[in-house]
Amino acid sequence: MTQVTSHPASMATSSPVSASIAATELRPWGSFTILEEGRGYKIKRIEVKPGHRLSLQMHHHRSEHWIVLSGTARVLCDGQELTLYNNQSTYVPQCTQHRLENPGVIPLVLIEVQNGDYLGEDDIVRFQDDYNRQPNSSAAS
Repeated sequence: MTQVTSHPASMATSSPVSASIAATELRPWGSFTILEEGRGYKIKRIEVKPGHRLSLQMHHHRSEHWIVLSGTARVLCDGQELTLYNNQSTYVPQCTQHRLENPGVIPLVLIEVQNGDYLGEDDIVRFQDDYNRQPNSSAAS
């Protein structure tokens, strides 16, 4: 079941984490930066280029929470499509097919909080990918 939650505007205006703390990884659809990682959780800042989308995918070992900071997110989760705007969020349960897309004209920026017993970038099963990456490759989303 997909949930949408609104968050206070103050979340979008909080100070960015210093670039020296974590490296940004580039992907065909945009980029992500791991902001913090601990036992059972990982926090990422994800930026999706306008008109791009991530794989239709699922994860065996983790769930994800997405919080939109700026832009528009089109989310497909377990066959249901929803649109999220600034300060809204959704939850993606473990073992659920999902996809994130930026249908807008400005970059989509969101925070992803992963929870689970294994958070490696290789915990991904791709069902469809616009960039012809392998179904079970270690490249993130």
